[in-house]
Amino acid sequence: MDKQFSQVADRKTLEQLMERSNEQPVVLFKHSTTCPISAAAHREMSKVKPEVSIVVVQTARDVSKAVAELTGVRHESPQAFVVRNNKVAWTASHYDVTAEAVEEAVRASV
Repeated sequence: MDKQFSQVADRKTLEQLMERSNEQPVVLFKHSTTCPISAAAHREMSKVKPEVSIVVVQTARDVSKAVAELTGVRHESPQAFVVRNNKVAWTASHYDVTAEAVEEAVRASV
């Protein structure tokens, strides 16, 4: 896994990210290792300048479900979020996940 990505493998880490969103925008990316659309989104997310926290849906299904519960956003993959103050400031899925869109959402939520 790329150094830029910070893996979210358990619910405690996810809850810490949500708490950190009270101080700064948090970028979260749900990734499927078997989906070609998700592979394209992964390439886009690797270009994002801020840290990206990644949930690999195959190895962290409970975390993936918890993201949907905590955000109120139905699960899709690939799926990207910018979270600020424990709320989804922006989200996109599939081909709408682009580095430019994520970075613009981060700037808008500062």
